[in-house]
Amino acid sequence: MSVSIYHNPRCGKSRQTLQLLKEQGIEPEVIEYLKTPPTPQELDDILIKLDMEPRQLMRKKEAEYQTNALDDKALDRQALINAMVEYPILIERPIVLANGKAAIGRPPENVLTIL
Repeated sequence: MSVSIYHNPRCGKSRQTLQLLKEQGIEPEVIEYLKTPPTPQELDDILIKLDMEPRQLMRKKEAEYQTNALDDKALDRQALINAMVEYPILIERPIVLANGKAAIGRPPENVLTIL
């Protein structure tokens, strides 16, 4: 089984989720998304797998959300996805991909449902 985690090593939940995967005997592909953000198409695919709209995956308390006026209701799906690709700190974390599905590790145990 191929498993990937969009990971931020500075985030406690992300570290806990990675550890949980390893405890399950899984060595996931670790994608440090702040260094290597997903492409717009990859992020769109992740949103579809999560059954979420872009704003639901955005960290609204980040400065980039405020300074780029991303609360503007006129912004469409693609504009919001592009903003998350440009400012990956806006992406909620961690995201685990496995078996054609995706889950957010908040709490970390959420990811067990897709393994």
